[in-house]
Amino acid sequence: MYFSFVLLLQDTIYALKMEDVKVILDQIPIQYDLASHIMLLGIVQGFFLAFVIFLRAKRKSAINLFGWSLLVQCLVFLDIYLCYTGLMKYVIHLNDSTEFLVLLITPTLYFFLYTLLERKPITLKKHWPHFVLPLLYLITQINYYVSPVEVKLNAYLGAYHRNLGFIDVPGDMNYFYHHIKDRFRWLVLFSFAFYLVLSLLLVIKTRKKGWVSPKNIKVDKYIFSRNTVVFFFVLMLTLFIIYLNYDDDGGDHIIGMMQTVAIFITSFFILSESRFFEKSWIADKYETLAGNSIQFETIDHFISESEYYSDREISLKKVAERLDTNGNTISKVINSETGTNFNDYINQKRINLAKERLLDDEFKHLTVEAIGTSVGFRSKSAFYSAFKKHTGQSPSAFMKQNRV
Repeated sequence: MYFSFVLLLQDTIYALKMEDVKVILDQIPIQYDLASHIMLLGIVQGFFLAFVIFLRAKRKSAINLFGWSLLVQCLVFLDIYLCYTGLMKYVIHLNDSTEFLVLLITPTLYFFLYTLLERKPITLKKHWPHFVLPLLYLITQINYYVSPVEVKLNAYLGAYHRNLGFIDVPGDMNYFYHHIKDRFRWLVLFSFAFYLVLSLLLVIKTRKKGWVSPKNIKVDKYIFSRNTVVFFFVLMLTLFIIYLNYDDDGGDHIIGMMQTVAIFITSFFILSESRFFEKSWIADKYETLAGNSIQFETIDHFISESEYYSDREISLKKVAERLDTNGNTISKVINSETGTNFNDYINQKRINLAKERLLDDEFKHLTVEAIGTSVGFRSKSAFYSAFKKHTGQSPSAFMKQNRV
């Protein structure tokens, strides 16, 4: 009898609390304005772009990592959209559920740039430290994620609708997670600053290797990377300004609108490079090659390991014959992966080898012209012209600058 009474009392108290929750939720207004429409456009476009990338890109490619970065961003800004419009009241148990994903935005963008510029895959074994901060934050917030709906409702009201008041929560609720949650903004700024520096160093390193901008594409990978770093900086600066002017999440929609602009600019550049806009895209010369594909890694390994690029008689036709394919396929794959044509691709490798030999005492007895010949160039003028193009300086100036 006693236990039945206790259970009945508990059910009654729970029903009253749920009624209080419902009353508060009903008072939360739904808000649609220009900012919400802009955010929604960006979220839908971002999800669509990520879907296309996952459908078309290779699993370990740089563009696939860009798709993951887009997906993370869209999930975060969908959360912001729901909070800003008031639609979060229909899924209040999901409030602040994507906070740890915010700490993954900059690492995933950095992974994209790293894979794009270094041509090296991202592996959990090697790059696990980049996941430590988001994972630790997720662990510290587990108590919040499993907390009653009243706690999550109060968190939302405190950020967006303080005028509606708050609702009572269980007295034994542990708010330890707030020690970290209250510092979340500074963790985000730290993440942005840290990966901004890493990305900047990556672009500078690539620039020093030789920044060649192919004429056959509108925006090469280096310019795209540089622009991504600039966006990094602008976004971090905007975050800092918003954090100084807003005590809660009231300024998050501004970041959401900026993200929409960035997604549509990215979509524009991707579409600009699409073969759909070529004059003869239906009768494209590569169209017949679908059944005769070859991986870039196979081509690069063959040319690099054997130093075949240093053969003065090398040609697109001969490489294709050695790999049992055809010249158009080789040309297409190299252009797609490096943004350069076959000759520039070969010359880049020759120049890298020439730079080593110009500084190697073992080749000290050779003239500059002889070193150029030894790496595959037919004439002094061709060597000097290619060296200047890929390094920005003459062989003599390179030696003078780098020899100790």
